[in-house]
Amino acid sequence: MGKTKKSDRKLSDPELLELEARHCSWGDTVHYAKELNIFTRCEGSYLYDDKGTPFLDLQMWYSAATFGYNHPRLKAALVKQIETLPQLACQYLHKEKILLSTRIAQDAQKKFGAQGRVHFNVGGASAIEDAIKVVRNHTKKNPVFAFMGSYHGRTLGATAITSSYRYREKFGHFGDRANFVPYPYCFRCPLKKDKETCNFECLRQFERLFESEYYSLVNTKTRQCEFGAFFVEPVQATGGYIIPPKGYFKELKKILDRYKILLVDDEIQMGFCRTGKLWAIEHFDVTPDIMVLGKALTNGLNPISAIWAKEELISPEVFPPGSTHATFSSNPLGTAVGLEVMTMIEESDFEKTVPQKGRYFVSALKALQKKYPQVGEVDGLGLAIRIEMCQKDGFTPNRELTDAIMNIGLSGQLTSGGKKRGLVLDVGGYYKNVFTLAPSLDITEKEIDLGVALFEEALAKGLVATA
Repeated sequence: MGKTKKSDRKLSDPELLELEARHCSWGDTVHYAKELNIFTRCEGSYLYDDKGTPFLDLQMWYSAATFGYNHPRLKAALVKQIETLPQLACQYLHKEKILLSTRIAQDAQKKFGAQGRVHFNVGGASAIEDAIKVVRNHTKKNPVFAFMGSYHGRTLGATAITSSYRYREKFGHFGDRANFVPYPYCFRCPLKKDKETCNFECLRQFERLFESEYYSLVNTKTRQCEFGAFFVEPVQATGGYIIPPKGYFKELKKILDRYKILLVDDEIQMGFCRTGKLWAIEHFDVTPDIMVLGKALTNGLNPISAIWAKEELISPEVFPPGSTHATFSSNPLGTAVGLEVMTMIEESDFEKTVPQKGRYFVSALKALQKKYPQVGEVDGLGLAIRIEMCQKDGFTPNRELTDAIMNIGLSGQLTSGGKKRGLVLDVGGYYKNVFTLAPSLDITEKEIDLGVALFEEALAKGLVATA
């Protein structure tokens, strides 16, 4: 008998972590956590470690697994495609690509009254790159607007329109960096205004930049603007699930239309019913010129991303074959799952149930807010929910407490609900003090109650740890 090789036996978590420390790049986000978890199974709203400890996931892979882990219907669609046409170069057609494109385009035409086409890629950042190409091709302009607090991805082009300098710092000069405009972050309004009476003062300040050529944006004689597009998140995601006031985007769109500036709607994290509507932009009564889709399009199974653009921007006459391409962009496995996602949504009652669950969740969290002054703000749109953690004054950002709560959740040592559990939370916000909750759309009220109880337990422990 020969000696047993390491690869022939089950490695312990410490052994695996030792290998990870030596051989894995730390350039991703794994090492944001204080202690690293190795998960072995997932189901519904839960992740499980090798001890079988259930971790209630309230962020669902940054909203990629919107419909829950290991969804039987979506898994069946993937398996069926694996058994029929698992692979096909993207230079050839298959019916799932055509039908998925048709579903998205027909829905957009119904919602926005605009004919358009769908173009696929692999990840959200890659789809942002495609959107940038469509904008430049149509407008012949490189500069664009984006919001402070924006996150659009970490490819070079997407990083240029993502507001955080730390994503660009190591990679040289970004000549096409976006012009960043304040987002209507009413809880922390930089102008110290009250949102009920401010009349969108932040937007008025943006509008004033077009009054004179000396503000550098526009030739007032020709009304030609140097900027080709404004990339927006209808609900700011990594920035902290910030929900803009009603009417803001409608007023912004009037300004953009006046100067022929395209509106590019980044739905990567908020699309596919996260907010209670298929597209988050539907809440704000505006029609985008381009939509960027990803994440939940395949529920994280064999990921694909996409853009939808108006016909005049993407017709074959103006955006011909080869304008942009990726080897795996419209692969049959991804398009088959995406098609099943669209079918499932059409057959669901998400437009009713998601807002109901969101209100229930927010109501329970607001009850916690009354008990703990450190919970500065709770807000939500559908099942996109924010909890902003503060000092005792209810306003000063408290990153230390936020990090403590997150790591306590990941320890798997919480006991609410009668047995050992973990809690998976994601942190965002301008000061990294906001929990951005994106639970499964199928989360039950019982699971919501458990989530709130686990969060309160982690909060109480976090307050002790940071005292």
